Amino acid sequence: MIKHLFTGWRLRLIRPGGSTGWRRPNKRSAIAQLALGLFALLLTGCSHSPKDQQGRPQAWLEPGTRVTLPAPGITPAVNAQQLLTGRFNGKTQSLLVMLNADDKKITLAGLSSVGIRLFLVTYDDKGWHTEQSIVVPQLPPASQVLADVMLSHWPISTWQPQLPKGWTLTDSGDRRELRNARGTLVTEITYLNRKGKREPISIEQHVFKYHITIQYLGD
Repeated sequence: MIKHLFTGWRLRLIRPGGSTGWRRPNKRSAIAQLALGLFALLLTGCSHSPKDQQGRPQAWLEPGTRVTLPAPGITPAVNAQQLLTGRFNGKTQSLLVMLNADDKKITLAGLSSVGIRLFLVTYDDKGWHTEQSIVVPQLPPASQVLADVMLSHWPISTWQPQLPKGWTLTDSGDRRELRNARGTLVTEITYLNRKGKREPISIEQHVFKYHITIQYLGD
């Protein structure tokens, strides 16, 4: 599944007569593709974003296992500007994320390191809507981005009914652990007490093998 994410990195030139070759993209396109390719590698393990029958987004927990995301509401509200630094397959890149969530709605926007808006996600009781500013094949499913955000911030009580049979999500000290029905650690989230709030500072996905460090901006 991860291998499919590399497909969009190949750039083709259509020559007169229909033959193909290689060319260097323009600067804006190259920056956008790099940022979106990074995001795909770091935040997702698949190439599409399904929905369940109620219209809620679904995301992959591990190959062959999906979960329907909890309802969007959260109290108290979460408002954060985050710099996500991700590591996958020995490569490291960063992405700016603007997160706003309250008891009714989630708004999540992603920007490249040079300020290009890559996507905007809105999720409320009417369903979820995505706007992709730049169309690039390897853009990750918005549901995967939401899954990491919600898995980090939402209470365990909202997640437990959504998990597949036998899966567990537990808090212990400064860590949250998601384990599959075999007891294998799938996702590990580390927290730090900031200004009286327990906030995530890193996400380790052991199945899809990516690591994300979260830096809070504007403090």
